[in-house]
Amino acid sequence: MEVEAAGGGDDMTKYLVSNGSVDIRGRPADKRKTGGWKASPFIIVNEVAERMAFYAIAVNMVTYLVREMHQSLPDAATHTTDWIGAAFVLTILGAFLADAYLGRFLTIVIFSCIYAVGMILLTLSASIDSLRPPPPPCVPGLPGSVCKPATSKQTAFLYTALALIALGTGGIKPCVSSFGADQFDEADKNEAHKKYSFFNWFFFAINMGVLLGITLMVFVEERMGWGWGFGVPTASTVVSVLVLVAGAPFYRFQRPVGSAFTRFAQVMVAACRNHAKGVVVASGGVSEEELYEVKTKESDIVGAQKLPHTSQYRFLDKAAVVTDTKDIGTNRWRLCTVTQVEEFKCFVRVLPVWASTIALSISFAQLSTFFISQATIMDRKLGSHFEIPTGSVSVFGAINALLLVPIYEGFVVPFLRRFTGHRRGITSLQRMGVGLFISIFAFISAAVIEKKRRDHADPTSMSVFWLLPQYFLMGSAEVFTYVGQLEFFYDEATDGTRSLSSAMFLSEIGIGSWLSTAFVKIVERTTGGVEKGWLRNNLNQSRLDYFYWVLCGINVVNFFGYLVVARLYRGKDESYGTVMDAVVIKDEADEKSKVEP
Repeated sequence: MEVEAAGGGDDMTKYLVSNGSVDIRGRPADKRKTGGWKASPFIIVNEVAERMAFYAIAVNMVTYLVREMHQSLPDAATHTTDWIGAAFVLTILGAFLADAYLGRFLTIVIFSCIYAVGMILLTLSASIDSLRPPPPPCVPGLPGSVCKPATSKQTAFLYTALALIALGTGGIKPCVSSFGADQFDEADKNEAHKKYSFFNWFFFAINMGVLLGITLMVFVEERMGWGWGFGVPTASTVVSVLVLVAGAPFYRFQRPVGSAFTRFAQVMVAACRNHAKGVVVASGGVSEEELYEVKTKESDIVGAQKLPHTSQYRFLDKAAVVTDTKDIGTNRWRLCTVTQVEEFKCFVRVLPVWASTIALSISFAQLSTFFISQATIMDRKLGSHFEIPTGSVSVFGAINALLLVPIYEGFVVPFLRRFTGHRRGITSLQRMGVGLFISIFAFISAAVIEKKRRDHADPTSMSVFWLLPQYFLMGSAEVFTYVGQLEFFYDEATDGTRSLSSAMFLSEIGIGSWLSTAFVKIVERTTGGVEKGWLRNNLNQSRLDYFYWVLCGINVVNFFGYLVVARLYRGKDESYGTVMDAVVIKDEADEKSKVEP
């Protein structure tokens, strides 16, 4: 270990982290004073506030655009879906800046401030009359009622606010989970175990924020108006930034390591150059010529540890073959180190897993579209004096997630661990597979219940609680898949691509939103349009159950495709169909080094 090399008898070194993290003063981080659960609560509070604000907007933005900005329902739904998609796709930008230049903490702080500015502008848009079209007597959406549309300046002001919020989300989301995981030293067995508990509780925090956003904030919006409905989460966002900054003395910080995309491009260019020169790599994965690596203990990627050579993707090994000694240490576009090549391999090998889980994001998109549309025309009464707001129906899925996380962490994991011997009960790939499998039954339930609702004598009198099974199953699928993705993409990332790896699975949500929009349009056009097709303006005349069956079929095909991808997957340890804990890998490597001369 690095600390062993630092000095023989100094007992203080055993308290220093071994992953290169530093404290706020730039010194090697002390485990007794930094990181772990001393630092995590500050990060979790920031996430709760950000998710509450985001979902307070997301579940009501269609209604706001129709009622206040006088947009048509299709336009409002499309604009909202596109905004959500953009917010999650922008995580690639936030991750790039964090890994390359700013570091995760500074990126979170800067983009949280941008987020807060967007929230302030949105609150002003909802509070100042001149920033919205004149209010009724017109009734938006009512045939024959003509509403004055928003001016270009009013629309531009609102869209600027939403753009800043999307940009802020893009910077925060890929960094906050990785920054939280950075607080735990993987080389310390005790801390490594706590890291995976952090992922579960981090997901719990996300759903707590969602729960507050779709219940408390929806209630405030309905009772006190849009200004208060957007103003309260704005205030909580500002406070959460202050809380995040207050925790700085307790954090462990990873230094930025430069642009990963540039390093990826260098590997490809160098590999192609050497291939053109006739460089050959043996079929066993060992180069016929020596692969280049720096002789220092650390890699030449600042802040990143060395990576061992693997035999997969042998073509890329050509980038590390020395063809001209003048290129050593001088030109990465001609000669890369083994670590740089392996970093790119780690990125490439997770792409099939990433692609095989995108279909689930299309299913998740229905939670904020057709699931809500069903609830809108169903009986939402809870007792004789209270009616559940439409935007709060999603609480069924959020509550399920809040209940499942502690049950899974406290009971299921220890139970499974006794049979599998795996510290997390099951591997992250297996956990994702369970989520994909559950999603199939979620849409079987959705299709059956929608058929029952449509055939009911009075569809509008059917209780909204009939939707509970599909929400429960989708919430369960999310618990398994989302946390599994958090674990998988963090574990398989290298030191220089942690945030980028997190952004990859978050971008699935954005891509899923856009694909959902495209899929709906395709179904509309191929089945007869909005007047005669499966998806009509009147949901009682639609065949939404057919639409759900198609989604179910997509999930079935996707599930079996994922099984193939997961089975063939080779992790950093080159084992098939599994992802071992980094600590276990390290321990095995240490044991091996003891017996080898």
